[in-house]
Amino acid sequence: MALMADRRYFGTDGVRGVAGREPMTARFAYRLGAATAEGLRREGTPRPHVVIGMDTRRSGPMLAHAVAAGLTARGADVTWLGIMPTPGVSYLTRALEADAGVVVSASHNPFDDNGLKLFNRDGEKLSDALEAEIEALIDDAASLEPVTGSAIGSASRYRIEEGHYLKHLLENAPYLDGLRVALDCANGASHAIAPRVFQKIGARLDVIHAAPDGENINVGCGSTHPEAIRERVVKHGLDVGITFDGDADRALLVDRHGRLVSGDHILAICALSRGETEVVATLMSNLGVERYLQRHGIAMHRVQVGDRYVHEALTARGANLGGEQSGHVLFLDKAPTGDGILTALQVLAAVRKSDMPLEAWMDEIPVYPQVLLNVRVPQGQKRSVIERETVQGAVARATAVLGDAGRINLRPSGTEALVRVMVEGEEASLVSALAREVATAVEEAATAAAS
Repeated sequence: MALMADRRYFGTDGVRGVAGREPMTARFAYRLGAATAEGLRREGTPRPHVVIGMDTRRSGPMLAHAVAAGLTARGADVTWLGIMPTPGVSYLTRALEADAGVVVSASHNPFDDNGLKLFNRDGEKLSDALEAEIEALIDDAASLEPVTGSAIGSASRYRIEEGHYLKHLLENAPYLDGLRVALDCANGASHAIAPRVFQKIGARLDVIHAAPDGENINVGCGSTHPEAIRERVVKHGLDVGITFDGDADRALLVDRHGRLVSGDHILAICALSRGETEVVATLMSNLGVERYLQRHGIAMHRVQVGDRYVHEALTARGANLGGEQSGHVLFLDKAPTGDGILTALQVLAAVRKSDMPLEAWMDEIPVYPQVLLNVRVPQGQKRSVIERETVQGAVARATAVLGDAGRINLRPSGTEALVRVMVEGEEASLVSALAREVATAVEEAATAAAS
């Protein structure tokens, strides 16, 4: 993945930034749209068809219209999907036989941020080669020969009543037979479709944070703030809670006791239910869960954090199930990308199949204490800070103390100016102390890098 490190705009999950500042401006979005259309044309699609969806951020229409302008200016036809979960855009890209899909969303990031993510005709993230070509074309967009007359692209609106994505979700849903379910829609892209899905499969619903106003996405709610759904479930004595992030490509659950069902738990429950022999997880996945899977004959393969790396490893191994602790889970035999609503449905289906309630699964799956600390560092200095001798020395000391009873991992965030410090082990107090020591070393190195 050396290529990713050389990118000017694209990170592990598209392009992100503060809306209104470079690169997340209407001008940049126009250039990205034009570059995408031109890249598809050069790959042999003379008149590309591209679908566009977005989450509920106020800056979404500004960026989506600018992308559409760039696409149509270079001869691509556009289909508007409106507010749509990221996995819905992925699914519809393939279902509508489009050549590419564009999502305007910053997922779980704060409201001020936004992002641009691209899918290929199979609903998967673009190849490194095509991303690199588009990135080169972004800076050359102004010098391209103009497209005129009937060669200019058109725009149309998707007829939501056709319901391709809704039908897909229902085809993979269990009947819940009156199960009392709380949904936290994060005031995001799931706010309309998620309640419809769960109503249709027989849930008795308690829905919160499903009234987006353009600014309240992810604010004190959703998968980045699971305390909201925990409180709801416990207070009202509900059976299960489900919480999505802003673009609904991930989901976390809580059991009736308010315990968080992480992506690691989801992998374990679904792997056993589906009879998997291997799963793909990330460097952040819990060691206790890995050992639980091993006892059941299931191998866990670890990759870098980021669903693109999980997807690559699954494809290379011919496997279907993988994901991240955050609740971003891939079922490649069901969908080409992570889907929070689908993930929740698959967990509930597995639980019902097992005749064992979710809380019993939570009692059975061991989770080691894990501490994750985020340290802000100067932009562009993430890797150099990690590589500093003082930081590496702190990591070596912590590793020696933990031995075989734990793990430590440092990684640069793929979307923010942060270094993430993760320490886990069998003893909570020791894990916390070691994490703080390493984080302090990172903070001191970041201060030195900034001076």
